[in-house]
Amino acid sequence: MTRARLGFIGVGIMGEAMVRRLLDRGWPVTAWNLEPERLDLVTPHGAVAAGSPADVVAASDIVLMCVLDGPAVAHCVFGPRGIATSPAARGKLVIDLSTIDPAAAREVAARSAAEAGLAWIDCPVSGGPAPARDGTLTIMAGGAPEDFARGRAVLADLGANVTLMGGVGAGQTAKIINQAIVGAGYVLMAEATLLAEAAGIDAARLPDCLAGGLADSMLLRKLYPRIERRDFEPPAAYSRQLLKDLKAVSAFAHEHGCELPLVEQARARYDAYVEAGNAMADPASLIRLYEATRK
Repeated sequence: MTRARLGFIGVGIMGEAMVRRLLDRGWPVTAWNLEPERLDLVTPHGAVAAGSPADVVAASDIVLMCVLDGPAVAHCVFGPRGIATSPAARGKLVIDLSTIDPAAAREVAARSAAEAGLAWIDCPVSGGPAPARDGTLTIMAGGAPEDFARGRAVLADLGANVTLMGGVGAGQTAKIINQAIVGAGYVLMAEATLLAEAAGIDAARLPDCLAGGLADSMLLRKLYPRIERRDFEPPAAYSRQLLKDLKAVSAFAHEHGCELPLVEQARARYDAYVEAGNAMADPASLIRLYEATRK
């Protein structure tokens, strides 16, 4: 069976891992990144570098995108030499793996369909670079069932859990809830580490000690050990990204008349950490904020 030609826009930490995974699975990939030097991380493995998002869509049947935020998505689609500026865009499918506001996803999808004839599914991901590299991401999708079916084979090579949650924007809504849990969880794991160390127990053994109990979780098993070891380099993500996501949770909750005080406290913690000069630090390194003020 002939593989669809894939385009990939955004070769950041997650994008690089996903491009490498797709190449390993035999998909032909044409890639573009705002900072072109990032393409050197994927071209040696078989990706073809493109000069613009328009060039990507011209060389592809399906375009995947993983960029920082809503404005970046809009720029890649509608900006100079964006996807929608190419006559080749009509009839193509865009799979947006970025994390953006659900309303922004619906707006970009509707405009790109009207102006360029593009089909769209929003597919934010969760798991981090290692699961992206080995194809075990959790993927939350929103879009028409027929468009989801078109992208299903690609998504199946990236994720172990791929779920269509509804129409366009539904994937982003699920990701907002995911980030509420993750953002509060990062703060909680930092505080649990701090308390275990201050109390003088063997902090490294805590995940094994609590395994099988109600406190057991993926965060306790995978995130807590990194915090306890102070294993923050290279960053698996950036604190500015988690702060951006927590701000989106806060805005979304306000829009729907919900008060989320725990999420607000987590947002405040990351706001302070980023403001202190740690925008590009791994979000797991938040414990440094506590260490700086510990008596």
